[in-house]
Amino acid sequence: MKIGIVCYPTYGGSGVVATELGKALSIEGHEVHFITYSQPRRLDFFNENLFYHEVGIRSYPLFKYPPYELALASKLVDVVKYEQLDILHVHYAIPHASAAFMAKQILAEEGIFIPVVTTLHGTDITLVGKDATYAPVVTFSINASDGITSVSDDLRKDTFSHFNIKKEIEVIPNFIDLARFKKQPKEHFKTAICPHGEKLLVHTSNFRAVKRVNDVIRVFDKVRAEIPCKLLMVGDGPDRPEAEALCRELGACADIRFLGKLDVVEEVLSVADLFIMPSEKESFGLAALEAMACEVPVITSNAGGIPELNKHGYSGFLSDVGDVEDMVKNTLTILKDENLPTFKANALARAKEFDISNILPKYEAYYEQVMEAFKNKVS
Repeated sequence: MKIGIVCYPTYGGSGVVATELGKALSIEGHEVHFITYSQPRRLDFFNENLFYHEVGIRSYPLFKYPPYELALASKLVDVVKYEQLDILHVHYAIPHASAAFMAKQILAEEGIFIPVVTTLHGTDITLVGKDATYAPVVTFSINASDGITSVSDDLRKDTFSHFNIKKEIEVIPNFIDLARFKKQPKEHFKTAICPHGEKLLVHTSNFRAVKRVNDVIRVFDKVRAEIPCKLLMVGDGPDRPEAEALCRELGACADIRFLGKLDVVEEVLSVADLFIMPSEKESFGLAALEAMACEVPVITSNAGGIPELNKHGYSGFLSDVGDVEDMVKNTLTILKDENLPTFKANALARAKEFDISNILPKYEAYYEQVMEAFKNKVS
């Protein structure tokens, strides 16, 4: 197949999943064309089946904001036409699905017909999509897609409950590349951070309000009162200053390090004993899956699609959003020397169920299904 993939090229989960999917498809022999405004961060290796097409955005005095959606639609027309793509897969509804619809209509005028699959990732539905400014376009664009997938059953239900969606949504969960995300021999790093054998806790996110970063700090502060431990905070975002201020208020700065954004987060996860994700909402919980693949048990909220990943009492524990005390209790349970090895093994076992080798065939089969139905529709 010749597949066009449209995504955001940033650190966000939708861009990561889209890029890793495209890379895996190219290894399987499919021709994959990425179409976005800059090269995706995870598009970091050469393959003869991988192509990248940059969407150029010109600034004109007439426009207060550059019209990216129009530029993207025009680029899609160009790439579909001259690369003879079989299918477009757009990740994140806004503005990718609407741009794909526009491109599809332009191409149809020239006698070129191509199906579009839209994957819903989370905030395109739960945050942006619910905004009255965008809701009508989100609804229309999803319904205009020839195939729709979501990364969890919870997100699928959320989409149906908030939008008038008239088509079925296929649930294909997020995945992990176990060849990359695995425990690595980084004991020297662990010794540098925890010179006296302290337990090491880790949190990674974009430090937005929905991630409840302050809950991470509060859980850690109570845990360190019971056992020696350290905390690494990976990532950056608008809530980082507030989190740093809370560390100072609690007198915990000596035991907490803010590392900023890291491209090799798996190296940090390789030395962690526990991962904390107290999010108010997660469509899936990709960061938790990455931790589990590195043999790190997880403490999470029970929000959104997280319970579909983290098995309570097996790969970690689930708590109600904001229930710091329960998270502390569960953390102390996992970190007991007699419990930790079992939880680590279980976390890896659970992660293996989401290995890309198990999920990639689901996408390939869905592409074939959508293309066959589209062919029958237009013939």
